[in-house]
Amino acid sequence: MKEVNYEKLKGDDQVFHMWEPLKFEISNNYKFICKNGIFNLVSNLIFHIFAPIVWILNKVLFGFKIEDGQNIRKAEDGKITISNHVHPMDCTMNALVNYPTRTYFVSLASNFKIPVIRHLIRLLYAIPIPNKQSQKVRWKNELENALKEGKTIHIYPEGALWPYYEKIREFKKGAFQMAVEANVPIIPISYEFEEPEGIFSLYKKKKCIHARVLEPVYPNVSLPERERVEDLKQRVIEQYQYDDSQKEEMKYGEIGF
Repeated sequence: MKEVNYEKLKGDDQVFHMWEPLKFEISNNYKFICKNGIFNLVSNLIFHIFAPIVWILNKVLFGFKIEDGQNIRKAEDGKITISNHVHPMDCTMNALVNYPTRTYFVSLASNFKIPVIRHLIRLLYAIPIPNKQSQKVRWKNELENALKEGKTIHIYPEGALWPYYEKIREFKKGAFQMAVEANVPIIPISYEFEEPEGIFSLYKKKKCIHARVLEPVYPNVSLPERERVEDLKQRVIEQYQYDDSQKEEMKYGEIGF
């Protein structure tokens, strides 16, 4: 992939593109959260069989590791996880962060136009975002009900995938609105990049990808709902900013400042 000047891009500009030759339409009776027993049995079998394989692949290819993973278990019921969107494989990394809990992924409908991938992501609980307003209402209701039932949903609040971009971009409010309406916490996941060390330095040119799990952030129920959404969003952003400042302090400490 050629070098991209991210500073010239807008937040929704797509950098990474896949071949999308197939058609995909969300029907009016489409089940965003599938409750079919056979479907879920097959999905769980595939997920638990391939999770260790995907873990090894991510470790070998990207130097992947999870830091502060205990934070993901601090929310015992329904939750929304969010992360910066930095790699085509970071959906698998988010699934591993939540493992063994299954994760529903909010996905662009265009991903369901990719041969083979469309079936795989459906089995792995990807949920397409509809364009029609009537479908959006049902989509939102199904997701909120899933959260109230204790499910985990992952949302990329930045929207577009920007490979290996190291800054946090502007967040859309959808994840925070949903968390407030379902009254569930958001757990931020920060994807960070480290220079390859040890065995990774022998064959990796790009930086290693680490997932740092931050503390859960809960809606402030004492605020009016509209203020609650913005308050939650700002406190999540502060979590990311605090994490960045901690990394800077560690870096300067290591070199004797």
